Formats: sequence, C-alpha cells, structure tokens
Amino acid sequence: MLRIGSLCSGYLGLDMAVETIFADTELVWVADIDRNAIKLLGHRAPNIPNLGDVKQIDWNAVPPIDILTAGYPCQPFSTSGRRKGENDPRHLWPYIYQAIRVLRPRITLLENVAGHRSKGFDTVLGDLAEIGLSAQWVSVRASDVGAPHRRERVFIAITDPACGFAEWKRAGPESPIADSSGIGGGRRGEPDSGSCSTGSPNSTDRRGENAWGEFLPAVQEWERRTRPAPWIAEPNRNGQPRLSPRFVEWMMGLPAGWVTAPELGLPYYGQLHLLGNGVIPPQAAHAIALLLDMIAIGSTENPCG
Repeated sequence: MLRIGSLCSGYLGLDMAVETIFADTELVWVADIDRNAIKLLGHRAPNIPNLGDVKQIDWNAVPPIDILTAGYPCQPFSTSGRRKGENDPRHLWPYIYQAIRVLRPRITLLENVAGHRSKGFDTVLGDLAEIGLSAQWVSVRASDVGAPHRRERVFIAITDPACGFAEWKRAGPESPIADSSGIGGGRRGEPDSGSCSTGSPNSTDRRGENAWGEFLPAVQEWERRTRPAPWIAEPNRNGQPRLSPRFVEWMMGLPAGWVTAPELGLPYYGQLHLLGNGVIPPQAAHAIALLLDMIAIGSTENPCG
C-alpha cells in the first residue's frame, strides 16, 4: 500500500490522478487552509486529518508517506498575475521543500502553471540538488488529453536517483486518459447522484440548432471521454445568465457534483475559486505516466526501502 500525503490539496485533483496511475494507494493526510477546500475535504476525504497551514507544520511529527503531492499556489508565477515570484506572500515552495527534505517520500509529484518554468524553477532545482534529489518535468496541456481548453501546466516528479521503481505497479495504462465516471469513489465518497443531471441541452438547444457553435467538436470530444456537458450558463438571483460552476466542473474532468453538490454548501464564487485553482485529473494522470516513463529509463533495479 502506497501512502499519499497531500499539500495544497484543494479538491484533490492531483491525488485523483495518482490513484489512477498507482495501484493500492491510501490517502493518509491532507493540508489546506482555504475555507472552501476545508468544507470539500470534510465531505470527500472524511476522517482524514487536515494538517492545516504548511507554514506551521512540524514535519518531524507527520506520519511517513511514499508519495507526496502538491499543487502549490500558481499566482506567484502565473502570467495572469503580477508574477512576483519568490517575493509573493503566497510563495510556498520553501515550505514544500522542507516537507520533502524531512519526509523524504519515495516520489514527490508537483503541479504548477507553465510560467513557473521561467520564474522560480531554478530555485526549485537548486534546492533539490542540495539534498541529493533529482527532478524530471513535463509540460502538458489540458487539450492534450481531449479537454476543450488549453490550460498548460508543468508537472514535476522528484526522486532519489539511487532508487528505482521496478516494483511499483500502475493501476492503469502507461499513458491513461482518466475516466471521470470512476473518479472519487471508494473511501472519498460518491458525489450525490441527484446533482448529476444537467437540466439543459448538451449538443443542441431547444430549437434543435447547434448550441455550441464552432466549439461543438471540442465539446463532443470531451463528452466522449468524460460525461455529458452541463450548459455553460445558469441564472443568477436576478434571472440574468452567469457562468455555471457545473460547466467548469465538467471542463476540469471531474465527476458531476464533486465540487458543486448542494450538500457541500459551497457558495458560487467559492466553487469557481476551487475549480479555477484545481488540477485536471486526466491531464495530471497523463503527465505522471510520462514522468514515470522518464524516471524508469534512468532508474536502478534496487529500489529504496
């Protein structure tokens, strides 16, 4: 059983991807301070301790793990922000690094915006080299796995070069496209089936005309890989259309209701915030599979214990 520790957990998108790739995993702890993430984690990862603020954790007191995941904040490196990098108060790499240094997981899997490659990435690689760890990285777009948007992200796998992965058995194909209908089951609970209906047309509107216009092929492709698309808009309290979080949830490759189920009690903007900061599980699973292939080429046949 591979034990997973999750930092900056959000809605657990990166952890879903890990479960897609590796057989026999167990999530043993999470860490997030966002109030909406805390609510979601309480429903989707019940009875799993939330370690809270990564800046305050005593890593010497944390249970050991095999796999560490972290989709640490992208704002310091995002092109949509001011790109303050290490000067941004949301810059959490020093604390992620301390977790890696103390816990020494067999593999650490990180996710961030593509802009991280040109800002702050040299620090990450230098810090890892100082403690004898190596990193492989790959950039993958959401559209690479059939999603109807680009959303390029860099994924990083950190390992001890003296350790191999020969005995690690993957749960699925080498380069899987995750089946969203299967994400979120088991110990994390199923989304409420009552929240799964779209209540709106998928590929055509009520008049039988194409409701998606030029985007129809992209929508249909993602539907084929995941589930029927909810409508893009919903009415606000004044009856005016606004972006539907259920549509964004679908775009992110999540099961219906994973973030938007009423029983979670998340407000409209809280849902969008979580979704906007989240990881697309099929995209991450594909990236992790690619990274494992890269690691396997140079690994030894004697894995560390």
